[in-house]
Order: sequence, then structure tokens, then C-alpha cells
Amino acid sequence: MTYPIHYVDTENTISDGDLTRIIDEFIAHKAINAKKILILPPDITRFYSKAGFISTYLYKQLKEQADIFFLPALGTHEPMSIAEIETMFGTEIPKERFLPHFWRTDVEVLGEITSERIAELSENKLNCTMEIAVNKLILDKSWDLIISVGQIVPHEVIGMANYTKNVLVGVGGADTIHKSHYLGAVYGMERIMGRTYTPVRQALNEGFDQFLRHLPIEFILTVLGKKDDRLALQGVYCGNQNETYEAACQLSQQLNLNLLTKPIKKAIVFLEPAEFKTTWLGNKAIYRTRMAMADDGELIILAPGLHRFGEDLAIDQLIRTFGYKTTDETLVAVENNPDLAKNLSAAAHLIHGTTNDRFKVTYCPGDGLTQEEVESVNYQYCHFDEMVKRYPPDKLKNGWNTLANGEEVFYVSNPALGLWATEKNFNN
Repeated sequence: MTYPIHYVDTENTISDGDLTRIIDEFIAHKAINAKKILILPPDITRFYSKAGFISTYLYKQLKEQADIFFLPALGTHEPMSIAEIETMFGTEIPKERFLPHFWRTDVEVLGEITSERIAELSENKLNCTMEIAVNKLILDKSWDLIISVGQIVPHEVIGMANYTKNVLVGVGGADTIHKSHYLGAVYGMERIMGRTYTPVRQALNEGFDQFLRHLPIEFILTVLGKKDDRLALQGVYCGNQNETYEAACQLSQQLNLNLLTKPIKKAIVFLEPAEFKTTWLGNKAIYRTRMAMADDGELIILAPGLHRFGEDLAIDQLIRTFGYKTTDETLVAVENNPDLAKNLSAAAHLIHGTTNDRFKVTYCPGDGLTQEEVESVNYQYCHFDEMVKRYPPDKLKNGWNTLANGEEVFYVSNPALGLWATEKNFNN
């Protein structure tokens, strides 16, 4: 294989054996002489990305020649627990090789995107600078190679996940995270999701090119799609230029965009409890289906692992204080409340999580959140145990289902793996 590596197999899909051969090629091109390596994988919320397999294989192949550390791209998430590390990466890698990222304290500011550029990207809705900052470890000159590993998939904040986002948000700082999320929110989620280039992507790419392009960073990007109703690896892209990102996006759009001919009146979305413990993550059920939902429809979110709203306790409190109100109400709250104005990623999340009263959201947690808590942030409530009696996930297939009583529902087993929209809404 030549480099960059763009390997696609949508017919037979890519086996673990195929994947190891691809990574061996990557090593031959980029890591053969490396003595000190930093790997930036996602955390447990991207368990299905194959990033755990890839990162572990890199370690096994290179540990005799190189000193290797892992800095999971947590963004605002909590550091990975030992159980999560072992689930994602196995038990062979010493735990001290995994370094936590604290987005509020561990970063160094390298520069900024100017207020003029942010105004241009936001269509004059924002007038502020955006810092470009990363974890200080990234800047250590002793690294021979930094490998960012992750999945390309439609994303609510930036359009398509990963690539430079894995660095500037995954191991980035508060201002970058807040401003990038808010830029996406005010520009409009429906205009962003599933698009290769968006204002947020442009801002992050420009920041990366200006302040980080000199570093020895390489990307390994995966694309997964359904094959015989099972998730399967179908593309692996290794490189460090936009062409690799663009090629991966093209395949992801082919595999992960689900365009429907009619809107959904009732959607049932299941949130895997080990992956989705907060509405901060669980609201992917809303983000990824909103362009498919009918006016006055209902989105039922089965969330047995839900126990909090924010991944970060400070943001959790802001969500509890302000709730998922309309976009206009949240924008006014930002203007009037300094705490929310200082946490624009939380404000963006509130905007992303509202339906603007267009359709109803019913959250169905187990015992982790009470009815009072769920309703206090402006969602409807039903206990998980009660709702699964009506809509048992093991009896539903992904997509359209007609139940015994004649009711038609649309089922999504994992909202993080795709984007659903009507053809009319997405093409607009």
C-alpha cells in the first residue's frame, strides 16, 4: 500500500485480520523508527469505533521498540475508569500508560481564531475570538509520533466527527470547546449534521493548520456501517491531510446517512447503558433523529443507564438550572446569566437538546433519575421498565416496525452510529 492509506471494502467488510495488516502498513510507513509515541484514542463512548482494537494492536506491535503512552480524547467527559479501560483496550497494557485529560486545567493556549473570522463563519451571529489550545503533553518535543485514532460518523456539533476535532476538542481546552459548540449551535444543527465542511470544521481545521501542523500527528480513521443488520468495519483511512478526512467522510455519508421518504410519527431509540449515562451523550437520540421527526411526533428514549444530565458536574448543574427550553429562551439566558455565558458548550447543548416544541421527547430512565428531575428539564417521563413492556427492544428491528396492534414505529438501536433525516430535510 502507498501512503496515505485509504482502504475500503463494503462488499465483504474488513475483518480483524485485514485490519491488522492495514495497521502493519501504517507502522511500516510512519512508526518504523519511532522511539516515543503518544496515542490519542476515544473513550468508552466510542467503543464500537474499533479504536480500542487499533490502539491495543499498535501497542503490542511497537512496545519493544518505543515508549508508548495513551491520552484518551475525553473532551469534557470524566477520565476513564479501570473497568472502562479494560473493556476498551483489554488488560495487557499497564494502567499507568493511560494519562487523563482535564479540559479545564491541562492545556496550553497556542493562539486564536480572530473575532473577524468567527463573525464570518457564524454569518455575523457571533463576535468573539476562539482560543486554540491543547493538552500540554501534545507539545512535548520528545514525541516521535502522535497517532490520533477514531471514527468518522455524522456529528451534531461539527458535521462529521473526528480528524482535527479529536485533537482540538478531544484533548483541547475550555474556550475551544465552548466556542466551537456554540458556533455550531447558532449556525444551526440541521445545516451542519452530515456535512463534510461546516463553520465549526473550518475553524478547527484552520486552527490546527496554523498552530499544530508542525507536530508529528497522524490520523487513523475508521468508518463503520451496517452489514446484514450488524455493525461492520468498512473503511480505514490513514493520513494527516484533508484528503484523507474527505475520503472517509464520503464513505461515512454513504453508509451512515439514513434518508427516509416520510417523516417519523413515533421513534423508539435505545441507549446502551454502558455508553449513555447522561443526557449530554444520550441526547444523540434527539440530534440524530430530529431531521426525520414529524411535527407533533414523539421520540421515546429508552435510557436504562441514565443517572445524570451533564458529564461534568458544573455543566450538570447548569442543565438542571436552565433546562432544555426553546432556542430563543436559551439565547436570552446566555445574555442574562454570566455562569451560562462562561460555559457556552452547555448553552449549545441546551439548544441542541430542544425540539423547539416541534415534537415531544419522552425520556425513560431506570432508577438513576426521578420523574421530577426529568420533567424539571422539560422532557416527558416514563420509567424504563414500563416503556419496554410496550416497546421491547429485542422484538424490534432497526427501521420501520408494524406492531401487533397496527401501530407503526421507527426503531434505532444506537443513535451514535448514524443520522436519520427525510430526503426533503437533508437536501434542504
